[in-house]
Amino acid sequence: MRPAELYPEDLVYEHEATEATGVPGPTIRQWARRGKIRRYEGDGQYSGQGHEYKTMYALPEIQARAANYRAMPQRRPKAA
Repeated sequence: MRPAELYPEDLVYEHEATEATGVPGPTIRQWARRGKIRRYEGDGQYSGQGHEYKTMYALPEIQARAANYRAMPQRRPKAA
């Protein structure tokens, strides 16, 4: 998907994308880091918890990837 095909309402913050698709936030950040989806600069809204939202993602890109997303079970931590 090209950026010219996006509408302003298509850009969402990570927590909004998680609510809409069910894909965990760390997975969304990993996709962006690997170049599978694009990051966009946020408008600097505050979350109400002292942190600033800085990164936005295109919801249609995330929804397209979420169709094939399957959560992988994690290993049980070993006793120290």
